[in-house]
Amino acid sequence: MGMTLGDRLRVTLFGESHGTCVGALVEGVPPGTLIDPATLASYLALRKPGRRGLTTRSELDDCDILSGIYEGKATGWPILMMARNSDARSSDYEFLPDHPRPGHSDMVETIRSGGTNDPRGGGSQSARLTLGLVAAGSQVRSMLDSAGWSCNAHLHRIGEIATSPLFELDLNTPLDPDSDMGRLNCRDPEAASLISDYLDSIRRDGDSIGSVVELLIEGLPVGVGEPWFDGIEPALARGLMAIPGARAVEFSHGFESSRMRGSEHNDAWLPGGESPIPTGSDTGDADGALGGRSTGAPIRVRVHFKPPSSIPREQFTLHLPSNEVRALKVGGRHDPVIGPRAVPVVEAVAMLVVCDLGMVGGFLGDQD
Repeated sequence: MGMTLGDRLRVTLFGESHGTCVGALVEGVPPGTLIDPATLASYLALRKPGRRGLTTRSELDDCDILSGIYEGKATGWPILMMARNSDARSSDYEFLPDHPRPGHSDMVETIRSGGTNDPRGGGSQSARLTLGLVAAGSQVRSMLDSAGWSCNAHLHRIGEIATSPLFELDLNTPLDPDSDMGRLNCRDPEAASLISDYLDSIRRDGDSIGSVVELLIEGLPVGVGEPWFDGIEPALARGLMAIPGARAVEFSHGFESSRMRGSEHNDAWLPGGESPIPTGSDTGDADGALGGRSTGAPIRVRVHFKPPSSIPREQFTLHLPSNEVRALKVGGRHDPVIGPRAVPVVEAVAMLVVCDLGMVGGFLGDQD
């Protein structure tokens, strides 16, 4: 089963949305790496359910580190991280497996498993399992910090309301969790206010909306990444596209590249400090990777998410026992948009991928 991300640094997810627990097994963390419960809690708080205007599922998300740590540092052995589900409400899914939801994996999983899958809340396909990614990502942050590398993400767009580029925004000031910016994980104050109002109208309509998360990776020296399928962009795309609801990943100019001329798109090389740098490195316009390896310029990524499939409106879809199309109204507690709570997941996946590639290439190693 494809539940593992990484080569030297490996993260394996486990659990179910309405099962006993969710979490991750993390292998390859060098001995001596600082393992900080406070950092773990702060990262998990960014994706925690129960925020105003989002899902009302109220999970504690208290994550225990059960192995691989001694006196606050990694031992070099596998680290097991687990959080128990405390607010599952399986009765919301009593219509499954007879009436699979539109836009969900219910039908696919029922057929694949011969009816032996856990259908409650999506089972192991649920975004609830992203807790393990965020938990694991929080604990490699110290490795990246020591190298001067950073991965920062925020909510860039909901519907047609977009923020300024992340390169132009304040990345360092902690967001007030009670503000629109903090609740939405959005670093543009003007856009956050507009998005908040728009999201309220979406909820009143009983609908959901698509979104985009922007990611900025900075500080990488020239050469991080591997050729072809393990290149920095393919590796990031693989990890980011695995986040539930992701539908597209753009790098640098992204979709606009297909409409540009080479004379517009190409970045000339200029003298730099430790190594040459591409034109546009100081404005965020340069390509951050070429030939699978980092150029030394910031890497800009946008991850596009579909509107959540579970909406309170009545929908018509196949009822398996009768083989008829019947009305289905999905109850339960669901987010009207994926982007806000996907922000820490995007950031965590980026940290895990970049850290893994840094270890493979010899840029990151054992910690003192």
